[in-house]
Amino acid sequence: MADQIKDACLRACNDCAVACLQCAMASLNEADPKPMVRCIALDLECADICRLAVASMARGGEHMKAICALCATACLGCAAECSKHSMDHCQHCAEACKRCAEACLAMGN
Repeated sequence: MADQIKDACLRACNDCAVACLQCAMASLNEADPKPMVRCIALDLECADICRLAVASMARGGEHMKAICALCATACLGCAAECSKHSMDHCQHCAEACKRCAEACLAMGN
């Protein structure tokens, strides 16, 4: 069961990192990206933390649970910001972040 939870979290973190990077790039390409500055910053930070979580889980790192907890926090913050924007890329990112947060929280149990 623990391996299934870890595998699900690995997939969710990878998917979230991709969604966040795609959202950041799409936001930069909006006609007026200035209102998207916070969204872009959170997307990039969330993607970095998701990739760190993936690396830690792949290694079975000593701080894996703490990193997953941090990842859940970052994902929830990114999801909250992306949810404020109506663009498809933001909505897709928000959903990926919510799924990742849920999977990361399951790692702590």
